[in-house]
Amino acid sequence: MKQAFDNLSIEKNTNSHRFELIVEGYTAFIDYKERGNIITLIHTESPEELKGRGVATALIEKTLHYLKDNSYVLVPLCPLVFAYIKRHPDWIDIVRDDFKDRF
Repeated sequence: MKQAFDNLSIEKNTNSHRFELIVEGYTAFIDYKERGNIITLIHTESPEELKGRGVATALIEKTLHYLKDNSYVLVPLCPLVFAYIKRHPDWIDIVRDDFKDRF
């Protein structure tokens, strides 16, 4: 993650069912579904104004840290999240067991 995003925090917006990262007034987000301690990340989106700056990557990293810190089990249906975990296999430990063989 780029240092420019180190001091920014994500918000778990339970009303919209998404994790949000606000950068320069723009909101990048990951849609999720939650059942108990299992959370499914469905879709990541970063506004056009932020594209190419690493915002989506920062959002994914911060979301994964939130999930780990709060003992969630992850179902990574979002292609960007899936690809990130595939490139960073140290995150597989929070993935639900029946999805681990996909990595």
